Amino acid sequence: MAKIEGKCKEVMDKTEWIAITTIGDDGPHLVATWGDYVRTIGIKDDEIIIIPAGYYQKTEENLGKNNNVELIIASKDVQGSQGPGQGCLISGRGEIQTSGEMAEMAKAKFSWARGALVIRVNKVESLL
Repeated sequence: MAKIEGKCKEVMDKTEWIAITTIGDDGPHLVATWGDYVRTIGIKDDEIIIIPAGYYQKTEENLGKNNNVELIIASKDVQGSQGPGQGCLISGRGEIQTSGEMAEMAKAKFSWARGALVIRVNKVESLL
């Protein structure tokens, strides 16, 4: 597994939102979450992202067939190589967990969560 560190950790600490992409039989599927939601639960060992899962039915369906997932995070408050603004692409393997430690962490913090989208990070790339 890869770790979220350096500039991308700084971006994760400041991102307002996170775009989440999975792939299904009908092509890419895009959803999003708030950066604060991830920061509330935390990132385990800098390599497992835990996102509270409310609906995400299509995301769960896609992950059941192909567990590859990509996230885009960005913050204009982080200095990039060309000026203000830095983005990161995070690739990994994901699953929706409705029971177990990570699901219970999400449910404890967010009453609307049915579980957690758990992403094990494989690759982290800086963008911009």
